[in-house]
Amino acid sequence: MPDYEHEPDEAVLTESEQQVKKPPLYKVLLHNDDYTTMEFVVFVLETIFNLNTNEAIRIMLQVHNQGLGIAGVYTYEIAETKVTKVEQLAEEHEYPLLCTMEEE
Repeated sequence: MPDYEHEPDEAVLTESEQQVKKPPLYKVLLHNDDYTTMEFVVFVLETIFNLNTNEAIRIMLQVHNQGLGIAGVYTYEIAETKVTKVEQLAEEHEYPLLCTMEEE
């Protein structure tokens, strides 16, 4: 059996001081139009954004009165998915509801 000398490792691992950067967040915005019903906007907010009825109504009124409302704030991929789902649902119900996203 060979005789190996055991030498202690000279390199010591230390914890790095790297900061993990949080991913940027994106606001998902609903835009007002003259054709999409308030009920449908509430339905979208409840089903796609999982909001309770009171919160969905509050955001729907903001969209109606101010022309724009924030449906939620998410990472890029989730925001993009939400926008796509809103567009598909609006198209299925023949509404021109516009949903966009912008970096927060």
